[in-house]
Amino acid sequence: MKGFAMLEIGKVGWIEKDKPVAGPLDAIVRPLAIAPCTSDIHTVWSGAIGERHNMILGHEAVGEIVEVGSHVKDFKPGDKVIVPAITPDWGSLEAQSGYSQHSGGMLSGWKFSNFKDGVFAEYFHVNEADANLALLPEGIKPQDAVMLSDMVVTGFHGAEMADIRLGDSVVVIGIGPVGLMAVAGANLMGASHIYAVGSRPNCVKIAKEYGATEIINYKKGDIVEQVMSLTNGKGVDKVIIAGGNNDTFAQAITMLKPGGKIGNINYLGEGEFIKIPRVEWGVGMGHKQIVGGLTPGGRLKMEKLASLMVTGKLDTSKLVTHVFKGFEHIEEALMLMKDKPADLIKPVVICED
Repeated sequence: MKGFAMLEIGKVGWIEKDKPVAGPLDAIVRPLAIAPCTSDIHTVWSGAIGERHNMILGHEAVGEIVEVGSHVKDFKPGDKVIVPAITPDWGSLEAQSGYSQHSGGMLSGWKFSNFKDGVFAEYFHVNEADANLALLPEGIKPQDAVMLSDMVVTGFHGAEMADIRLGDSVVVIGIGPVGLMAVAGANLMGASHIYAVGSRPNCVKIAKEYGATEIINYKKGDIVEQVMSLTNGKGVDKVIIAGGNNDTFAQAITMLKPGGKIGNINYLGEGEFIKIPRVEWGVGMGHKQIVGGLTPGGRLKMEKLASLMVTGKLDTSKLVTHVFKGFEHIEEALMLMKDKPADLIKPVVICED
């Protein structure tokens, strides 16, 4: 089969590999819709997870099952499925302790395009199909559902980690596709004031549609000063970090009220350390919590998020700005994520309707 791969740090290209084989619990899937991610960019061009050779990229997919293992109960060939970016080993001790995304070691629930070939291939393998696949609901387009694989589940996880409560004031730093879903998640969880930090006009427009009440433009001054001005010097209850860099944590800590929480879903692809400002952190005693986590993945999460789409409470089509028809356009879509033109939110490649 053909796949689009990371050949080495800084280099990508098409390669030929053997078609994967399903174990008793597994499935083989062919892609219907796939999407590149900024983390693919970090992986290839920043070397964020180290050297990888001839590893097929991609971890966002909706597909059709072509083969299932002998022990798979709930799925069959021909089923159209949503494939989560994170596919844990559900029998692991880590999963049993509540951290399925770290099954087998830190971040090891993230298999696709980390230490296992990803979904940018004519066929790809899914471990533990009954626990890691979700049926695509009738009436939901694959190009919209593929946003659930990573963008929605990650953005919502930021809101969950920040522990947003009814009436909370929230800052979302970064309003790319994941940040936009953090805005939507915060809104669905009952936040009142949602301050979205970003500058690109299309992202600003969509952020407001998802529930942002104020836009903080980092190009117009220090974001901490802007937040403190808008909150009469009090700061906010919660912060979700979905963009920026290692120094963004200092800004988040500074704008956060004592007792507040930060949910970080930003993939830090470079640097060695994160600096936390001592005084603004309450000299270590301000009860300002930082939680950073990989989304949990798995079937149940996909089914619940898909139900929000079915009931009309979540419209992911707003995220999709560029649609390519044909598997051969994967490289073009990936380079869009690398170059990030002003009108881009998220590209999708439709392999087959």
